[in-house]
Amino acid sequence: MLLKNAIMDEERALYGSENVTLENCVFDGPSDGESALKECRCVVARDCTFNLRYPLWHDAGVKLSGAVMTEFCRAALWYSTDIEILGSKLHGIKAVRECKGVKISDSDINSTEFGWFSNDITVESTHAMGEYMFLRSSDMRLCKFNMKGKYSFQYIENATFENCTLDTKDAFWHAKNVTVRNSVVRGEYLGWYAENLTFENCVIYGTQPLCYCKGLKLINCEMHECDLAFERSDVVAEITTPVVSIKNPLSGKITLPAVGEIITEDGFKKCEFEFV
Repeated sequence: MLLKNAIMDEERALYGSENVTLENCVFDGPSDGESALKECRCVVARDCTFNLRYPLWHDAGVKLSGAVMTEFCRAALWYSTDIEILGSKLHGIKAVRECKGVKISDSDINSTEFGWFSNDITVESTHAMGEYMFLRSSDMRLCKFNMKGKYSFQYIENATFENCTLDTKDAFWHAKNVTVRNSVVRGEYLGWYAENLTFENCVIYGTQPLCYCKGLKLINCEMHECDLAFERSDVVAEITTPVVSIKNPLSGKITLPAVGEIITEDGFKKCEFEFV
């Protein structure tokens, strides 16, 4: 089925459709219907505008290019699989949740609570804004991903970040098996309670980073404006810049050129320091 230049506002307008292609279609109108493409299979949408709620739930095989999902397009993609999004704007709250097999490229995301409880996610060359991004998601690959928003990547597992710019407070809390390479990370309280979190060739900014971690690694990283770092963490770190202060690291080895203050309170095992 091919639809061109159609305007649809009915409840479940295309419910259960299979092998549907949409071109320059608009989901909007006075009927204010929800769930336009629910329970569909093999949907291709090119240059379409979504201004209604819950359009793509329980779908399999969705390809969006040039899509515009407005701020009124709430919870756009839930419980769906095999999703490709190219050159699109995802501007509604909770745009992706409990999805599997998601590929996003060259897109713009402005969505609080984006990407929750999802897995097998690839994001490339995309800009994002929003709080609590990718909560409890897994098997993630993000490259050239630039984002701004608090509380991101909490409880994620099995993820890699390459050439990203992340401006985010309380990021990577309770994350497991995550590697961040060649990236800039700004924000307070980075990576608390993480396990097997690695930063390689990264630049890190912000107060009280990387506390209460297990298996933490920093390889050839810069740290700026970082005080009270590594509290109660098991850490192996190679840092190329001076650090403001380090507090109560539990174990491991920290190599760096200088530190303003090392705070070690009674009862804590000192990790090894090497100054180069």
